Amino acid sequence: MKCIIGLGNPGSRYRFTRHNIGFLAAETLIDTLKAESFEGNSLYESFRTIFSGGEILIVMPQTYMNNSGFAVRELCQKYSIAFTDLLVVFDDFQIPFGTLRMRSKGSDGGHNGMASIIYNLENEMIPRLRIGVAGKNIPEHHTHDEMADYVLSPFEKDEEESLNDMLRHTTDACKSWIENGITRTMNLFNKNFLRDANAS
Repeated sequence: MKCIIGLGNPGSRYRFTRHNIGFLAAETLIDTLKAESFEGNSLYESFRTIFSGGEILIVMPQTYMNNSGFAVRELCQKYSIAFTDLLVVFDDFQIPFGTLRMRSKGSDGGHNGMASIIYNLENEMIPRLRIGVAGKNIPEHHTHDEMADYVLSPFEKDEEESLNDMLRHTTDACKSWIENGITRTMNLFNKNFLRDANAS
């Protein structure tokens, strides 16, 4: 079983904020792969499908972002999921909007959701897909309070117009990770899709 985890905050007030693009990506993947509701509890909602001959679990933790690791730890223990079969999808304000960055391991990069997962699994060898959310109006000085407000802000109008395309690319990257593995997927998808589209 492979498990794709989209990070976000539950509740309608956060739904279309930058910090919730992991949830939006998970929802798009659920629709694309026609995943069906599987199980849920106070920690997570999950959806199950068969894709490329294997069982895929798509998960959205229902704790707030800072506690995402509790859901991931429970899933790994319950279904004996190897770390290499996890893919965590989340926002990153340090890379431009329209950019995807997949990595096989690493630190949390200042992301509280990823920090919680690393802490709970006691391991940094966790594949992750970061989605750039840094727009043109990002605060010049990345102070903690300014960035906390920024990632909880909605997308700009021009970003909203490109959001569906970005989520489609994210879905394609997740599918590639399932089918082709992480190395080939990084080679194919680690780029700014919006910049490349505007250049063509």
